[in-house]
Amino acid sequence: MSSSQEAVTKGNGEIFGQITTYDHEQVVFCQDNHTGLKAIIAIHNTVLGPGLGGTRIYNYQNEAEALKDVLRLSRGMTYKASISGLNLGGAKAVIIGDSTKIKSEALMRKFGRFVENLNGKYITAEDVNTTTKDMEYVHMETKHVVGLPELMGGGGDPSPVTAYGTYMGMKAAAKNVWGNDSLNGKKIAVQGIGKVGGHLLGFLHKEGAKLIITDINEEMLASNAKQYSATVVKGSEIFSADCDIFAPCAMGAILNTENIGKLKCKVVAGAANNQLDDENIHGPMLMEKGITYVPDFLINSGGLINVYQEYIGYKREIAMSKTEHIYNISLDVLAKSAADKIHTQRVATELAEKRIKDILNVHSTY
Repeated sequence: MSSSQEAVTKGNGEIFGQITTYDHEQVVFCQDNHTGLKAIIAIHNTVLGPGLGGTRIYNYQNEAEALKDVLRLSRGMTYKASISGLNLGGAKAVIIGDSTKIKSEALMRKFGRFVENLNGKYITAEDVNTTTKDMEYVHMETKHVVGLPELMGGGGDPSPVTAYGTYMGMKAAAKNVWGNDSLNGKKIAVQGIGKVGGHLLGFLHKEGAKLIITDINEEMLASNAKQYSATVVKGSEIFSADCDIFAPCAMGAILNTENIGKLKCKVVAGAANNQLDDENIHGPMLMEKGITYVPDFLINSGGLINVYQEYIGYKREIAMSKTEHIYNISLDVLAKSAADKIHTQRVATELAEKRIKDILNVHSTY
């Protein structure tokens, strides 16, 4: 075997190794020379229904990093749908590149063709660096898309609903730790004030929380600091901020050994996906440190609830009511964690996996 063949074999082994590790059904690599599209669609599990998950555009350092991200994100969508009681599977897509340079009508429509070719097994929506306008372009090529503008019968941007669900989960954690769910006077550090984090600040400010914020966008940071009377800190200083609640609302894998060691908070409750760098190490670590953690795929499920409602027939009041239920599910997870002495990520994962197994059994007969 030549060295080039060995490299291909090794590469394929690594790819299938990752797919096997996260137990995915299907991973699709999409490319188009004309538009510059390089995308990966990962379908994790479709026992409960078609895989639904947004498409993010991100300038990954390399393709391996993109693959790892989409595999972790799609797995999280499976658990998110399951624990929320939705009849959906888990999937996600990433488009590799700088969104300010590569995004175009043609690129989004070409991506829509790839979604269409999956015949409804994958339903896409907006995510990081994609918008309702982008979903309009995707919709020109496939009906398997949600997160469309309200004028088109869609639910619009799901970010406000994601933020509301995060707010509900945060209040549940406060009740668990301090005996009541009021956030008035609580010092809350929010990392990332983009589409979701920005809306979350509005809910927290209205209740009287004292806000500490950081973001890579200096202009947005200054604007939100002024609007919400928030204290600004730089970058990684947010981890050591003197606060009651830390809310990660940016990219994932930020709760690692180093950063957890810096935390001074009693609660971690934020909207970012895949916050734990390693679930089996950092979930227990937070618990050992006495920090209450609301699992990410539970607390940030409001956006999925909103687009699922769009999928079955959009009614805003129903979406908000179901999102509010995140409060009760969070309380149940936190109570079971304390009773069984198991970290909350494991509790929530087991609950999600149990529902999938139960419904798989339901579907075992014709």
